[in-house]
Amino acid sequence: MTGAARVRFAVVGNPDNRRVALFADAVRAAGLPTPRVLGWRDVLRGQFGFRPGEVVRIDSPGEDPQVDSLLRGPGDPTRVEGGARWYARFTAVVAELAGAAVGAGARLLDDPADIAVMFDKRRCHARLAAAGVPVPWAAGTPRSPVTGWDDLRARLAAARVPRAFVKPAHGSSASGVVALALGGAGRVKAVTSVETAPGGGLFNSLRVREYRAEREVAALIDALAPDGLHVERWLPKAALDGRVCDLRLVVVGGRATHAVARTSRHPMTNLHLGGSRGDLTRLRAAVAAAGGSWADAVAAAEGAAACFPGTLCVGVDVLPAADWRRFAVAEVNAFGDLLPRLTGLPASGAEGLDTYAAQVAAVLRGEAADAAA
Repeated sequence: MTGAARVRFAVVGNPDNRRVALFADAVRAAGLPTPRVLGWRDVLRGQFGFRPGEVVRIDSPGEDPQVDSLLRGPGDPTRVEGGARWYARFTAVVAELAGAAVGAGARLLDDPADIAVMFDKRRCHARLAAAGVPVPWAAGTPRSPVTGWDDLRARLAAARVPRAFVKPAHGSSASGVVALALGGAGRVKAVTSVETAPGGGLFNSLRVREYRAEREVAALIDALAPDGLHVERWLPKAALDGRVCDLRLVVVGGRATHAVARTSRHPMTNLHLGGSRGDLTRLRAAVAAAGGSWADAVAAAEGAAACFPGTLCVGVDVLPAADWRRFAVAEVNAFGDLLPRLTGLPASGAEGLDTYAAQVAAVLRGEAADAAA
């Protein structure tokens, strides 16, 4: 029997999640049995059920209100608060399921320690910076947290940073992110998708809004701070067709295989907030015309992924500078591979494959190499 024929996949995920379905499609397209799905609802209750020899992919626990309640307690799933509790519970369970998988003779594609760092933006930034990956200036660490608005203003003033992104340390999908600009004479502007309810609670919405009154911005930052904040310099981004632009590169097995340009009229380029896919060919042409190098963007993404060697696939957010000649890494996402209908970059080894098929192919190549050895 070949190495490929022996592979049996399992996925820890929400059964109705699109990501799980796309990965299952990729596995079946490779001629392998449909992966078993171990639901997060069961896993969070300690029901693991791994089998010997399985290759286990950990997928996102998002988009399920019951799972969200198990992770950060009862409440509206759209609320912003509760990230610290979510993180503590999530990372503890990931460590438990990893131990159960190893004990059962299964193999994980995602390292629990890597996941723990990626889901703390402060720790992730520090790891990237220590490895020489280009990253923006940042403030806030677990040992020196940003405690609120007054502390934030003082740190930005000391560093002479008038514009910054303020991000919940454990957030995702732009939840709670604030693009902050400070001017003279006490002027302030905060751009965010956070909506403040009459009772003071913070909720995510699909509408990006501006706050210009300092008392409102201060209340917003003070409400976000207890869960932990990561603050990074707001680098001027390049523009494509008059819209700010950044990149998501997916790195599989250490190699950048897929890339998408994301453009927006707002500082946040997330598609659910009105961002859209840009023309990657035109973006690469703009880089070349400015005397920059696409290889530098790829190197930044692959350098970031190399900081997480125990994880097969990561999504890296790369920021092109306004002059198109420099690139910096904003974030590394453990579950950043949802790029439907996108096939691999030329000469990436993933031509004609989506992000999930590329991961399956990488696993099969590893199995074949092990069998040959």
